[in-house]
Amino acid sequence: MQLTGWFLWFILIWIFVFAGLMAIGGFFMFRKFLKKMPKEDGKSVMDWEEYYVYQTRHLWGEEEKHLLEDLVSPVPELFRDVARHKIAGKIGELALNEKVSKITEELVIRGYIQATPKRDHKFLRKKLFENRIDVAPYEHLF
Repeated sequence: MQLTGWFLWFILIWIFVFAGLMAIGGFFMFRKFLKKMPKEDGKSVMDWEEYYVYQTRHLWGEEEKHLLEDLVSPVPELFRDVARHKIAGKIGELALNEKVSKITEELVIRGYIQATPKRDHKFLRKKLFENRIDVAPYEHLF
């Protein structure tokens, strides 16, 4: 049996689409795998994130939680939980290093800037501007 016409094109296009989706999924799985690999101290990046979030859970107020939710709202819903957890981990790390008694708006913004990749800082600035937050005090973090 010989494939010809529209069915041949359908099969060829499907092969490329399927291979592309497999490559994208493999890339994200590999990144997650690398984050779970233990470092020199025996803990992985994700272990430290969990530690910081757990240790500072009691320091969060409702207003700061809402601010964090608002700041991560531009992130696509599929990745929002991961972004929220990464940013909360960075905020927790800052809070523990500075030995604060409460998470503040300033701490949330600093952690948000530091946890966000440089390529996304344009969107970050836009979101801070929408929330009427002055970025001048945080300019050195960008």
